[in-house]
Amino acid sequence: MKPENTDCTERCPVLETVTRWTRRKDARPGEILDAALDLFVARGFSATKVEDIARAAGVTAGTIYRYYANKEDILKAVIRESLVPTLQEGEQLIAQFDGSGPELLAFVIRTWWQMHGATKLSGIPKLMIAEASNFPELARFHREEVIARGENLIASAIQFGIDRGEFRPVALDVAVKVVVAPVVMAMVWKNTDICPGLDLDHYLEEVIETLIHGLGARPGDKQNGESEA
Repeated sequence: MKPENTDCTERCPVLETVTRWTRRKDARPGEILDAALDLFVARGFSATKVEDIARAAGVTAGTIYRYYANKEDILKAVIRESLVPTLQEGEQLIAQFDGSGPELLAFVIRTWWQMHGATKLSGIPKLMIAEASNFPELARFHREEVIARGENLIASAIQFGIDRGEFRPVALDVAVKVVVAPVVMAMVWKNTDICPGLDLDHYLEEVIETLIHGLGARPGDKQNGESEA
């Protein structure tokens, strides 16, 4: 007697269809966010409609509204689900770091670029710079969820070097901006035609070297672990 076939998908085509539909349904939020990020960066937030996102994601606008209340909610979800987890990972990595201040700062910048700059997430700074004045609530959300936490990571790395006497005492709020600016600009350049042909990896290494030498302790600096007021 032939054993009963235990492959249910061969015997139950309806169940197979349901299973595939369920997997597709589970994947929809991610596909919607991917499509939205591509369009927001390419066209701008204002110029992108929910219908455009739906078309790019291969779903209907009604499907999008099942997951997200509006276009602003979609962008917040992109930020919350793509950027925030990488910041949390960065915080954990810094807490476990075993090395010098210069090594930590270089590590933070390279990891930042690897997780954000080298991916499609690099388009978010350009997007936020362009749209912040038109959508202040989104700008506030991005500042609180991403910018503030990212700057705290960099401040921790700089303070680590100061405490070890490897970096000179500096005003952390200013030093953080000095570190952030060239990396953010690299992300903007990556998503525009302003600096065509620029080797961003080489540029980033030059940025790291310049920052480390600029922050380096100098003869006569106070080595008391305190930054300047």
